[in-house]
Amino acid sequence: MHEHRKGGATPDDPARAGAKQPGRFDPSRADRLDDTSRFEYLPPERVLALLDPAPSALMVDFGAGTGTYAIWLARARPDLAVIALDEQPEMLDRLRAKPETQSLANLRPIFPAEIPGFRGRADRVLALNVLHELGDEALSEVRALLAPHGFALFVDWNAEVDRPHGPPREHVYSPREAAKRLAGFGFEVEMLEGFPYHYVLRARRANSS
Repeated sequence: MHEHRKGGATPDDPARAGAKQPGRFDPSRADRLDDTSRFEYLPPERVLALLDPAPSALMVDFGAGTGTYAIWLARARPDLAVIALDEQPEMLDRLRAKPETQSLANLRPIFPAEIPGFRGRADRVLALNVLHELGDEALSEVRALLAPHGFALFVDWNAEVDRPHGPPREHVYSPREAAKRLAGFGFEVEMLEGFPYHYVLRARRANSS
């Protein structure tokens, strides 16, 4: 049974039922997602180390936005198949238009409608700065994407720390709140060492062997 947690989603947007943050990220602020100064407090090298994908693994960047981290990961590990998933056309249009995307044969941007073709196949799912935005349906899809021995890495803004960046505290989770929500969706959760402004949770399907 899923724990359907009611958040700030608007009644006319059922897809966001359960989301902590009331609204989706505003595409007009997409420039912030392209700002690589984020690497100072959220270094992609460590994100890759935490993901620790095997050679030729399939990795889904769930909520990739404009693809700043997906592009970095695809370039750093050309052996990986990196799927950059986002629900907002404006984000994927921006990602597809980048010269880096067009030059990386191992990077593929997709819309949520294409998720069924990847269910049960993802060795790794990266959910970076998106857990607070995910409704119940989307969170169920994260679990469905995972291969039996795969895991999802949730890296998100920490409500318990003072920070100059990110959403208001009331729109994000504490690490314990996040772990509880994931457990309610059939994940076994392990808390890892976080970043200055982010917690890190490694989540596997509870029935994995």
